[in-house]
Amino acid sequence: MNKPLKFITRAVFAMFIVLFFSVTMIQFVQSDDLRANALNSRTLMNSYKVERGSILVDGDPIAFSTPTDDDFRFVRQYSDGPLYAPITGYFSRTQGMTGLEAAMNQDLSGSGNAQFFTRIMNTLNGVDPQGSSVETTIDPAAQQAAYTAMTQNGFEGGVVALDPKTGRILAMTSTPGFDPSVLSSNSDADIITNYRQLNEDPTQPLQNRAIAGDLYHPGSVYKLVSSAAAIEAGEATPSTEFDNPAQWKLPQSSSILQNASRTSCGSGEKTTLEQAIVLSCNIPIAEMTTKLDADAVPKMAEKFGFGQDLSIPTPVTPSQSPVPESKAQVALASIGQQDVRATPLQIAMVSAGIANKGTVMQPMLVDKVITPDLNVEKEFAPEEFSRPISKDTAEDITEMMERGVEEGLAQKAAIDGVRVAGKTGTAENGTDADGNQLPYTLWFTGFAPVDDPQVAVAVAIANGGGEAYGYDGGSYELPTAVAKQVMEAVLSE
Repeated sequence: MNKPLKFITRAVFAMFIVLFFSVTMIQFVQSDDLRANALNSRTLMNSYKVERGSILVDGDPIAFSTPTDDDFRFVRQYSDGPLYAPITGYFSRTQGMTGLEAAMNQDLSGSGNAQFFTRIMNTLNGVDPQGSSVETTIDPAAQQAAYTAMTQNGFEGGVVALDPKTGRILAMTSTPGFDPSVLSSNSDADIITNYRQLNEDPTQPLQNRAIAGDLYHPGSVYKLVSSAAAIEAGEATPSTEFDNPAQWKLPQSSSILQNASRTSCGSGEKTTLEQAIVLSCNIPIAEMTTKLDADAVPKMAEKFGFGQDLSIPTPVTPSQSPVPESKAQVALASIGQQDVRATPLQIAMVSAGIANKGTVMQPMLVDKVITPDLNVEKEFAPEEFSRPISKDTAEDITEMMERGVEEGLAQKAAIDGVRVAGKTGTAENGTDADGNQLPYTLWFTGFAPVDDPQVAVAVAIANGGGEAYGYDGGSYELPTAVAKQVMEAVLSE
């Protein structure tokens, strides 16, 4: 064989090997990921040949497929669509999938590996293909309470409630929201028109503020993380005393830090960490954390989940707590400002970890997958996420939070006959192009009952409560009232 022929033969053989490897990767290794891709139009079209499984809340369908007389055979429908939109997402022929519709698509469409033999048997027996149903962890009473409290007041923001002992998500609300039904019809023209309207809406109703979006400065609820870092490092206890000025010059800076009250933290010459949490004072927390390593609080935040990829199984945007570059930035970051940003889910995880004696459980939105013949195909057990703090530290922080509800800024979270722990927060958001102060983000996080925690909740309300409150509502009032209603809904069952 001459030399050029040998070269061509080897080149063709090499190309065959590369092609064989690529086909193998696509057909076998990457097949599940490709099928699960929300932009895979072929997956979407094929799924209309199957009666898609339902998404369930307490056994009742909140997303389900109904037979039609058109070429698509089925149409996806949503009961109480706006109420459950942050959970279900949407399933759309032209716009893809979001929420659990995307995260659990293989189970809902019957295309997962676990249903392989079922598909074969159905084909042999002439049974029409059908997807499995997904049972969520949502508590309908808690979800309704969160949604009603946010929408009846026209609040923009998010609410998340967790079971501290299991990580089960009991409520997840994002407002303003949308109705998934308007994106799930079998009319391409209607879907495109409706999607354009939602996408161009300045209130961004398609954004899930509970677990994603632009994130919020957490403000004073982040003081729980800062306190945890100092106590775990052995640098503070609830009774540790600090100087108590009304103004404090930031280290290595000419800027002045004040408490939200613009006064000292209580009436004495000295104040304590407990007093700082109860009255939500900035100066003692800043003074405390500037004595720690610059990365001490960010490392504690990371243990609680900040900066970590999280799936519930819907993807969650990681909250942010970067290492400050100066002592002045350490002080500002310690009170939830600077570059610190968080989702309501992340702040709920902080409270849940404190409630659960220092152990944070993996948040979970899906309880089980149920086959069309009502067998449990998959069941998701609670898993530990991390142990950021000791039991003693958790008890110290709990006592401070409980006192905050008894006599501090979180008093409106009090529930008759129930021990409640809570922390308010007001986050500044800088100024606009004209130098005007932007409305604050209002926060509350807490849990109840203290002696046997059943629910941990976080509420974020943007724009100071909005126009109805002159964009200047109080963190001790608006989000606290929302959280109280959610906690009461869980505890009353």
